[in-house]
Amino acid sequence: MASRGAAPAGTLGLGTVAGYDVLWIEAKTGLASRVESAEVAALLARDDGWVWVDIPELGPDERSLLLDVFQLHPRAVDDCAERNHVARLHYYRSYLFMALHRPLSGASGHVHYLELDQIVGPNFLITTHGPRSELVPADTMLVETRDVADRLLRGRLVARRPVALTYAIVSTITNTLERIVNMSASDIGLLEKRVMTQADEENPQRFLDELFTVRHLLLTVHTMAAQSTEVLIRACHLMSAHGKGHQRLLSDLKDQYARLERITHAQMEFLHGVTDFYRARTDTRMTIAAERLAVIAAVTLPVTAISSVMGMNVIVNADTHWGLLAVLLVVMIALSTWLLRWAHRQGWW
Repeated sequence: MASRGAAPAGTLGLGTVAGYDVLWIEAKTGLASRVESAEVAALLARDDGWVWVDIPELGPDERSLLLDVFQLHPRAVDDCAERNHVARLHYYRSYLFMALHRPLSGASGHVHYLELDQIVGPNFLITTHGPRSELVPADTMLVETRDVADRLLRGRLVARRPVALTYAIVSTITNTLERIVNMSASDIGLLEKRVMTQADEENPQRFLDELFTVRHLLLTVHTMAAQSTEVLIRACHLMSAHGKGHQRLLSDLKDQYARLERITHAQMEFLHGVTDFYRARTDTRMTIAAERLAVIAAVTLPVTAISSVMGMNVIVNADTHWGLLAVLLVVMIALSTWLLRWAHRQGWW
């Protein structure tokens, strides 16, 4: 894509983070080529193809492009500029606004939401990224669009209409989510092995942190998949008037997210079972330890009571009543022995 601040003409993929990048796609062949950003207005007037504009970060120039050249509704532009915390969809007569997310693992188990907004029109597709956290590299936001742009420019992908390109981009996102679930499943398998072999008995807190970190990532993917499924169900309904081709592609995307939701849920159930087993075994050990402590307390309590009451009456600084002391020691030993045998018959130890 050649554009303001874009990469050289020989470079594949979206150019730089600064500015925005433009591709022209021929309607008949689906072949893509780079164009200058100044040509967007003229290209929109043509009927032999359509335009893809990818905007890494929405600044004043990009807002002007969307409002003045594409004549988008100001609310749609604001939705692209602001963070959307859930998947969203809105239909503006001739174009569709859709916000989707993918996760990125951060420090201390935190999961970043990487947002991709798409505006799908009859002869254009606009993709915007963010807003993003300062902890997230800008290039990380562009993974899907760069991948799809490379495939378009190499001729490995043919997209004769904007919804087909949306399908390719979102499919790349679902593929990323599926890989995350697959990696999490591998981590869960290793955690399950450590639970069964009792390899982390000395540091249960750290092990529980690992369990819940994996669970948090899976829960994030599950939430994204569930929300995206609902959004695409609505998109299928809204785009039904635009032909079966649109509906078929959006329906397949919906099925991809629904499948991800079910697989992630199943994996979370398995992890929940592993966690429950580990916690049950740990709780059982704590219960046994508490019972043994209770036995010790029960055995020593009478002895302590006798020694406390009689101690000053039997052992004094000037004189010790050795006979009475011997009797008390025998009584305490006998009482402790009887309590230990009674606790053993109860099955407490």
